[in-house]
Amino acid sequence: MGLALLIFILKSIYMRNGNDLYNKSARFWAKIFAVTFVMGVITGIPLEFQFGTNWAAFSRFAGDIIAQTLAMEGAFAFFLESAFVGLFLFGEQRFGQRVHWFSSLMVFLGTWASGYFIITTNAWVQHPVGYRVLENGNIELNDYWAVLLNSWVWPQYAHNMGGAVVCGAFVMAGLGAFYLLSHRHEAYGRIFVKVGVITAAVASIWMLFPTGHFSSKQVAEHQPVSLAAMEGLFQSERQAGIVLVGQPDIENRSIENPIIVPRALSYLVYQNWNAEVKGLDAFPKKNWPDNIPLLYYSYHVMVGLGTIFIAIMVVAAFLLWRGLLYGVRPMLWVLMLAIPFPFIANTAGWFTAELGRQPWLAYGLFRTSEGVSPLVSSGSVLFTLIGFAGMYLVMGLLYIVLMVREVAHGPEGEEEELESTEGVTA
Repeated sequence: MGLALLIFILKSIYMRNGNDLYNKSARFWAKIFAVTFVMGVITGIPLEFQFGTNWAAFSRFAGDIIAQTLAMEGAFAFFLESAFVGLFLFGEQRFGQRVHWFSSLMVFLGTWASGYFIITTNAWVQHPVGYRVLENGNIELNDYWAVLLNSWVWPQYAHNMGGAVVCGAFVMAGLGAFYLLSHRHEAYGRIFVKVGVITAAVASIWMLFPTGHFSSKQVAEHQPVSLAAMEGLFQSERQAGIVLVGQPDIENRSIENPIIVPRALSYLVYQNWNAEVKGLDAFPKKNWPDNIPLLYYSYHVMVGLGTIFIAIMVVAAFLLWRGLLYGVRPMLWVLMLAIPFPFIANTAGWFTAELGRQPWLAYGLFRTSEGVSPLVSSGSVLFTLIGFAGMYLVMGLLYIVLMVREVAHGPEGEEEELESTEGVTA
């Protein structure tokens, strides 16, 4: 999703200044996007089938609502995105530059619309709205717009898409740094570093404020027990501090070896240094998240890496502004080696969201233990999990091979490939 925005930016810059390096860069990243798109489709389809196979009770309970947004994602956003991906990849010479630019815009909008409908689905299970309870105990949709405009959607969507942009921008800047360090495709390397660093700097700050701030405020308002678990706050406190480092001890309900910023949590959540923040002791234990240590560590990994991203990109942006970045090899090494970490941060963020929602499938309405398919045994779940893990491992390795091949080929070969494609489509 972040890469779709970057491709649109590259194409727009080309349309503005006529520098063909930006156009070739857009086509190069479009191929990487296309391979990633295909992998996403293949791995994503089984997830929707799991609602019926593994979570039949939940599908029966809430299917009238979640099916709406998932169907809209497929019917509107996915087909818009997939149609214009093909046009962008193969239609430049036939339809001209304006249509090619328009197709990049549509890929961007389709991708981000797809993200919106998926986030809308997740926002509903985090904060259920727009439903009424039937006599049989199930629920049905009674306010379509309340679901689509759920108050939970906006901070989560903005935060999620910011994370996607950070991920794509770090990859672009890191690959550009690799090209500069290896003295290959250096003209493109400078473009990738410049666009990637500027975008990543803005997006990294965006992840802290406003999106991170408002995401934490809505968790504090609607899921305070989750906030307590994320922060390792076992007892309610006034002037509560933020734990920077420490290990949660569930048995003794304490944080071992803590490094704490005093009163900071009270201020960040309530803008009041003396406010009371509810700890886990304020809630029934049956409503605590199931795996507090993993939730705590996931949250701190996400926040810690996000802070590091800001530091990296602020320094890189300063060097870029001073005209020094392309020649500062230690900074280029940092940019290149940082490529995997946004993926880790995004994964940790989703761990935080989903572990924090437990023990609920639909928060406050329907417990996870009630949602499983009664006829599916644990052995069947384990068997299919291992099978899918094996298939995804093979596909992941194939994806890496294709990416390495594209990186080694580089943007310099775009002209030859464009000419061969033109001959095929003529």
